[in-house]
Amino acid sequence: MSRVWIIKRKHFYLAAAALLLLLSGLLYMNRGSIVSTAAEPSAERTIHMVVGEFKSTTADGKTIEAYRWDPGTVVVQKGERINLSIYGVNGQSHPFLIEGLNISGEVKKGKETVVHFTANQEGTYRIICMTHADIAHGGPMIGYIVVD
Repeated sequence: MSRVWIIKRKHFYLAAAALLLLLSGLLYMNRGSIVSTAAEPSAERTIHMVVGEFKSTTADGKTIEAYRWDPGTVVVQKGERINLSIYGVNGQSHPFLIEGLNISGEVKKGKETVVHFTANQEGTYRIICMTHADIAHGGPMIGYIVVD
């Protein structure tokens, strides 16, 4: 003889609500470990940039150019370990410094330059090419690293 179980709709809803409460309680109990894992990056992140050039000709035939970091702004999280990989596409040499991070280097055409840093302080840091510092020299070639 087999038994037939009949589950009423209200019993189904009660069981679903109990399961939801149980899962909510488990998440609440583990909230500290979930939040700390998300807030502490464990691996280095690589950010890729390139050196690019805008070039044009004026109505009187004069060639004008401007060099840029691309992307021009990079956003990282406070405490994050960063590998900043910069590839030289245009221009022969771009000696640069990153203000406030005590980082300098040089990007050469057809080469990759990688600098490493940990973003310990919130703020906006400028990456400045020393060759193209103003409009008279195809600049200003300035990018921004924003630490949130």
